[in-house]
Amino acid sequence: MATKKPENMDFESALAELESLVNQLEEGDLSLEQSLKSFERGVQLVRAGQQRLSQAEQQVQILLQQDTEQLTPFANLPEAQ
Repeated sequence: MATKKPENMDFESALAELESLVNQLEEGDLSLEQSLKSFERGVQLVRAGQQRLSQAEQQVQILLQQDTEQLTPFANLPEAQ
């Protein structure tokens, strides 16, 4: 089975794979070559995850900027009778 490119994975799947790789590396049962491949894959997963988080943060900032222009705070609303 071919592994997915990190940029094509959803955040949660990438994080789960990264956690699995870390556990395998911490056990120390991998050969040097396997360890290097796992480490390289882990770096790819981390970079893709950081990019996805950055995009989410930018999206939240955009949404918050749009909302502050359109929303009225509850304290300024007239009381319902």
